[in-house]
Amino acid sequence: MLILTAFFANVNAQTLRPDVLVIGNGNAAVAAGLQSAISGVKTTILLQAGGFDIDPITDEMSSGIQATFLKKYRDFAQLKAEEKTTVIDKQKANNVLGIWADSLKNLTIIKNVMWVKADRSGNNWNFKLSDGRTLKPKVLINPADAKLNQALKISPTNENSWSKLDYNNTIYRTSIAAGRNIASTTGNVFSLYQLFIPAQENLVWINDPKSMLLGQAAGATAFYAAFYNTKTSLSNLKKIQGELINYKLNLIPFSDIKTADSNWKAIQFVGITGVIKGIVKNNSVAFAPDQLVTTEEIKQPIKDFYYKAQIWFDDYKNPIMTINSTLEMIAYVGNKSLENTKKELEKKWKGTYQFKTALNFERQISRRELAVLLQDYMPPFNVNVDEKGKVVR
Repeated sequence: MLILTAFFANVNAQTLRPDVLVIGNGNAAVAAGLQSAISGVKTTILLQAGGFDIDPITDEMSSGIQATFLKKYRDFAQLKAEEKTTVIDKQKANNVLGIWADSLKNLTIIKNVMWVKADRSGNNWNFKLSDGRTLKPKVLINPADAKLNQALKISPTNENSWSKLDYNNTIYRTSIAAGRNIASTTGNVFSLYQLFIPAQENLVWINDPKSMLLGQAAGATAFYAAFYNTKTSLSNLKKIQGELINYKLNLIPFSDIKTADSNWKAIQFVGITGVIKGIVKNNSVAFAPDQLVTTEEIKQPIKDFYYKAQIWFDDYKNPIMTINSTLEMIAYVGNKSLENTKKELEKKWKGTYQFKTALNFERQISRRELAVLLQDYMPPFNVNVDEKGKVVR
């Protein structure tokens, strides 16, 4: 009996060292934990309850983990196409999430255990649990737990809020999530830098615990710091954005371009730069993929990103952009052979790009076509921006 007692005492006193710890059981917490684990680091979600507490998701631009969850939930609940998820059966949601979590080798979920003491451990964290164990994560994700912030003596000084997409403010270029329904509009974005609290390294603070969209973005941000063993203040915006786009999360809320669209990724990558701007309406933002491109609408944005483009556009007087002139501009700015680029395009047009339109070099180019060509041959996404979204060359 003494041997068994000593054995269990040792188990309870063990120290767990996940790369990322998420504390919470709501929408944002589960999405953060899933993304962190899927991206590839050891992740623990401390529920402090017996299961997840998922709120309904309605009238949003669902993408990424949120869209996947809704599909899994609808399949599990056997909902008909016309039935909306205005009500989430919490037991069914837990079953869906339990199956999903069990399939991820990097994800550990701790249920019915509370944290009883929380403090810093250098740049990292130290949590004593009610079962005697200790958690020492590299990065902490806190989805709006005020009690936890109080224990850690942390006071968020920024609002960490979603903002309506506004092309007059370049902060949209730092977006890591989009499509949340705020005040009856889905045309909203969230900046990477609003996840951070000044002077609090390796803490990702989410003030919207009901948003899976924001939770996924937080998970990728925590993953970056843990995987590269760096501080959150040194987060690489482009790598985090790229990670999220690779996992099908909208960063720009184009309501007319679904993630299933074969050109969705290219449109997101170019869209986040603002080189091709969406059409902002009262309740949404449209990309208008079939709209034809004028020289005036793209001239200044492309010049802002590329020095050589300034020279090319100063000489180009045609008010419309044709496929041919677009290729001439790409060849000039990128030091490419125009002839070889045309030959490549003929091969890629229907196959790689899956365009439904016919290739005619002399006709006016569409916004969809321009986005795909820019992303393939001279991606503006590869040009760095600062924390305010201003171009850094």
